[in-house]
Amino acid sequence: MSASLPRIATIVLAKRDAKDFEISLGSIPLLEEVAILSEGKAFEGVISDSLTQDDILKALQSCGVKADICIQPHKERKKQLLICDMDSTLIGQECIDELADFAGVKDRVSAITERAMRGEIGFEGALTERVSLLKDLNISVLQKCFEERIRLNDGARILCQTMKGNGAKTVIVSGGFTFFSGRVAEACGFDIHQANTLLEKDGKLLGTVGMPILGREAKLEALNAHSAELGGASNAIAIGDGANDLAMITAAGLGIAFYAKPVVAVQAHCAINHSDLTTALYFQGYRESEFVSSALL
Repeated sequence: MSASLPRIATIVLAKRDAKDFEISLGSIPLLEEVAILSEGKAFEGVISDSLTQDDILKALQSCGVKADICIQPHKERKKQLLICDMDSTLIGQECIDELADFAGVKDRVSAITERAMRGEIGFEGALTERVSLLKDLNISVLQKCFEERIRLNDGARILCQTMKGNGAKTVIVSGGFTFFSGRVAEACGFDIHQANTLLEKDGKLLGTVGMPILGREAKLEALNAHSAELGGASNAIAIGDGANDLAMITAAGLGIAFYAKPVVAVQAHCAINHSDLTTALYFQGYRESEFVSSALL
């Protein structure tokens, strides 16, 4: 991001707190155009070229305040495409790990999932190995798993609906499975969902997935394809947590690491580590008064 453009810093507190908010507002040297995005919760302002994210983080830490921070060029912050990972991003679980619990192999599958998300092993091979452990699982378990285990992360609906309400295209692109991505897309209101397909026969899983596997490069391809008619990837916001999200996160105009693995957090444009998915709206300059309330969904 060019330092020659005016830069704006957005600060979102971990929790709504009037005292911490006033302390934070006074501890950061914002030059102009200071805006309160949410009283007691989020604010932003133009900063000098010399001020870094680490400077702001240290200033907040010295005050004992936890917050998420994003520094970016001032203009064109509201994006026209929202593209999100699903597992551990829009939802709080890894679907394959929860399915594995029903199959009695959760420890084995979770260990592979963790390594893949950290980028220690290839995603495609890891997915194939994990799915093979689900062979002969009754397909009725998928619906049971969704109903009993899968929960949307805070802010997921509001993020999707607010951006849709402002004309953005919304897409889920997941290394998980279409059975779940379709239901999560419906719950949040996403326009499109893409994921892998669990193959089945006679009411049981075969232990294989449809080809080609949707992984890291496929997520990047999805970003480029869906943003092409919108002026390119610079007009997109991408959010994810694992290594297979990294290519689309770094290619997007705004790439956010959401409670992410270290390999992702260090390369993303910014991170959400203390708040929820509505922070992705604050980072684009939305005010809380512009949010589409979940009560209206």
